[in-house]
Amino acid sequence: MAIDKRSNMIRVRGARENNLKDINLDIPRDKLVVFTGVSGSGKSSLAFGTLYAEAQRRYLESVSPYARRLFNQMSVPDVDTIDGLPPAVALQQQRGGTSTRSSVGSVTTLSNLMRMLFSRAGDYPEHQGMIYAEGFSPNTPQGACPECHGLGSVFEITESTMVPNDQLTIRERAIASWPLAWQGQNQRDILVSMGYNVDIPWKDLPKKDREWILFTEETPTVPVYPGFSPKETAAAIKNKRTPDYMGTFIGAKPYILKTFSSSQSELMKKRVSQYMRSAICPLCEGKRLRKESLSIKFDGKDIATISSLSLAELAIIFEKHAKSGKDKVSTEKQIVTGRISSDILSRIKVMLELGLGYLSMERTTPTLSPGELQRLRLATQVHSNLFGVIYVLDEPSAGLHPADTRALLGILDKLKAAGNTIFVVEHELEVIKHADWIIDVGPMAGDQGGYILYSGLPEGLKKVKESQTSAFLFNQEVRKITNPRIPTGWLSITGGSRHNLKNLNIDFPLGVMTCVTGISGSGKSSLVSQLLVELVANGLHQKLEAQPEDITDGPQINDTASIKGSITAGLEQLSRLIVVDQRPIGRTPRSNLATYTGLFDHVRKRFAEVPLAKKRKYDAGRFSFNVAKGRCPHCLGEGFVMVELLFLPSVYTPCPTCKGTRYNADTLEVIYKGKNIAQVLEMTVEEACIFFDEDPLIYRALDIVREVGLGYLKLGQAATELSGGEAQRIKLATELQKGQKGSAIYILDEPTTGLHPADVERLLIQLHKLADAGNTVVLVEHDMQVIAQSDWLIDVGPGAGDAGGKIIYTGTLDGLAKCKNSKTAPFIANYLNGK
Repeated sequence: MAIDKRSNMIRVRGARENNLKDINLDIPRDKLVVFTGVSGSGKSSLAFGTLYAEAQRRYLESVSPYARRLFNQMSVPDVDTIDGLPPAVALQQQRGGTSTRSSVGSVTTLSNLMRMLFSRAGDYPEHQGMIYAEGFSPNTPQGACPECHGLGSVFEITESTMVPNDQLTIRERAIASWPLAWQGQNQRDILVSMGYNVDIPWKDLPKKDREWILFTEETPTVPVYPGFSPKETAAAIKNKRTPDYMGTFIGAKPYILKTFSSSQSELMKKRVSQYMRSAICPLCEGKRLRKESLSIKFDGKDIATISSLSLAELAIIFEKHAKSGKDKVSTEKQIVTGRISSDILSRIKVMLELGLGYLSMERTTPTLSPGELQRLRLATQVHSNLFGVIYVLDEPSAGLHPADTRALLGILDKLKAAGNTIFVVEHELEVIKHADWIIDVGPMAGDQGGYILYSGLPEGLKKVKESQTSAFLFNQEVRKITNPRIPTGWLSITGGSRHNLKNLNIDFPLGVMTCVTGISGSGKSSLVSQLLVELVANGLHQKLEAQPEDITDGPQINDTASIKGSITAGLEQLSRLIVVDQRPIGRTPRSNLATYTGLFDHVRKRFAEVPLAKKRKYDAGRFSFNVAKGRCPHCLGEGFVMVELLFLPSVYTPCPTCKGTRYNADTLEVIYKGKNIAQVLEMTVEEACIFFDEDPLIYRALDIVREVGLGYLKLGQAATELSGGEAQRIKLATELQKGQKGSAIYILDEPTTGLHPADVERLLIQLHKLADAGNTVVLVEHDMQVIAQSDWLIDVGPGAGDAGGKIIYTGTLDGLAKCKNSKTAPFIANYLNGK
């Protein structure tokens, strides 16, 4: 009987998700399949939006409708048929939740095993009763320290935190913790009605008055007369004049507590948290657990101490315990110790292979990079021993030094050898070279992409001339900086300390492009994105932008307190700090590329200049979907409405009134160059460049966005749909639009994340423009293209965690390639030799 060779293939027919052009494709199973192509070409639409989404849909159809609600369901893919599709597991890049209660230990299930170990095999003090596993968790009532409720820190709200300047009067906002807007004025007006003197310095008020205003739990309601003087207010109350309104007082401390615990606004929480002075909990000393739980030891250490050790240190401890309980005379405790220790050890070993040995179990997920979090999930999957599934990974090499990428490939090979199929969306050439099968999508991004340029064995891609991946994979031209820029000065940091950086002295050259290298966890981001950023911001008296992600579910000891050091020279040459990070550019679909870059303001002005708009007296605000006069009244400018389905997740459908355009019919009647405002927002940046080619102001802004590799994005693309790398490049494009004074310092942490080598070249052109204008550019980067084109290099290492944190090399490119102690050196040497 003939064997059907197609039986081991996944057959895709008619895939049209996003920009995919009705593609047909056969993909082999049980292989490492890499999806390549320029950024925005359609790789993720095929791997995640089509193949994984369909596998998930089929699985969810087999579970109860009620259980489906627990899943984060993807939308049904636009595809005719997919045959031969096994179940799939997606390991996407996403940031951890903002809860400090989520940690490396909880993500990898190590914490559960550790609690079981302490419960069953810990050394108990005499007369101490057994504590069950949940008693070792700070997230349960049985385990949490009663003083700090398992947070490790407590906060106090004092007069000095709420009133930082007691020379001011209440009218002059002495009580800084009250809101700045109307609500704060309301509180001051209420105090006037109650007869308190708001016009003498705070320190001159009687102590009992100060304490009542700040700490009272009472909430009296009194008549309020805004704008009246204290004398006029007293007269109005005496004469029982009708007030503007009745106002309810809330003490300054109760206001802080109420806002912090119940406000829906993360920025409001951030604002009031600055008036809470936080300190290590005096009862548990920051260990978060009850003293009974902390009294139980394993290997001479309590569970909090064990959890604070690096995974590499834990491996050494559990190596010796994994052997216990193997003989016939072992006690129950020895058997339990041996079994749990060997399970913990086998999980940790996978993480060590993935270059994560520097992490500790207690490290919280908000502090992890997306790449670190993805590799932790990958380690958990390796240990699960699943068989016959597809693992779909999104750029697993992101944030990885080339030395760690080799270890990652070893892990992927293990998963494949266990009988699984591996789908990887990737730009890293080392990973692409390792593939059994390559699917190249392109040729360009957005509407100019979505075609399958090649699907087959790696060597066959060499013949595909229109493939940009092929050019870099087989005919790579080594580009290196030949005439490095000469620094205009030096920014000197003395005594710099942060995480594994200890008392560091380092000079950053000014007016050039510097690249900071080193293996994952060596201390690069601690040096650049934390220490350098914090010291420069303080030196320039520049307030760093408040980030909603920094909000946690409890008081935190000020993290910047662990940053030490000072800038001893060079600060006078800098005028501004610009941190171009990968955090979202907006929290809601109302924020998009056009609004964030300021581009939309100019576009709306053009529509307001159209004769019909002038005739109807429409101003630029009319063309904003956030303003009532222009937006659709049904969906309020959202463009979609939510449909509630019993026992199923709610679904979003285009608004039936505006058909998803976001605007009302009158606004859409205004036409500029043949398009209404909604049609302009649907254009890609590339299309908009052609449309606005005669409008210098708009064209320049669009052209810069295109030049950082984002020509495929739509102007109205919601901020929530953008990757971290896309958000970072939009921020960079926004900065590039501004006039260059040549005295700014730009900080970028791994700006090539999510970029094809062809797009890296375009990004480098823009970064060089910044340095050519006299600005200082400092990058954290693993990408060899970027390293080879930098004026100055700083290599951190030699290892990760405590084995890192030292400056291994500082100087120009050729010197790094010859540096014997650097783990980056052999890779840069190979790159320069075209290997």
